[in-house]
Amino acid sequence: MQYLLLKFHPMKPLTATLAIILSITSLSAQIIPLKNELQTDIAKVISDYPNGFRNISGEQVVENPQTIEFDCKISVKDAVKCRIIKYSSNTKDIYSWEAEMLKTDDFEEASKKFRAIYNSLQHLSVNIDGVNAVFKGDYIKPTESIKFTTIVFNSGDKTPELSKLKIALLIETEMLEWVIRIQVY
Repeated sequence: MQYLLLKFHPMKPLTATLAIILSITSLSAQIIPLKNELQTDIAKVISDYPNGFRNISGEQVVENPQTIEFDCKISVKDAVKCRIIKYSSNTKDIYSWEAEMLKTDDFEEASKKFRAIYNSLQHLSVNIDGVNAVFKGDYIKPTESIKFTTIVFNSGDKTPELSKLKIALLIETEMLEWVIRIQVY
C-alpha cells in the first residue's frame, strides 16, 4: 500500500503534466518555418527588384550591344557566381538577376540540388514595398533525357507590379555539365 502511495504522489502528476506541456510547446515551435540562408539571400535580392536591383548592383563586368552585366554585391549561399543583367530597351530598361548555383557532370547530384533549392524557394515569403509576396511553383522532376527543365515561381496578383515578378529555377546542360540557376526577373 505504501508503494502505491509513493507511486501516485501529488507532485508526480504535476511533473508529468509540465513535461507534456513543454514537449507540446516545443513541437509547435518547430512547426513554424524559419528562413534558411538561401531564402534570406533571395529575399534580399527580390526586395530590391522595384529599384531595378540598383542597391545590389556592383561593378560593370561586360557590355554587349543589348545587355550590360554587373557583379552583385550580395553573395548568395552556395552560389558559384551572381550577376545582374540590364537589357536595353527603347521604352524602359529591364533588369534581371541570376545566380549560378551548381555546375557538375553528375546528374544525380544536380537533381538532388535542384530539388533542395526548389524546397527552399517554394512558399518563399518576401515583403516588397509593404506588400507580402508568397512565391509558389509546381515541381517538375528533371530527367537526364530532357536537357532543360524550368520551374517558375509566381507571387500571385496582389499588385500589378508583383504579378510580373517571377523567380525561375533552371537545370540545363552546358557542354557536358549540368548547371543550376536561379533567376529573378
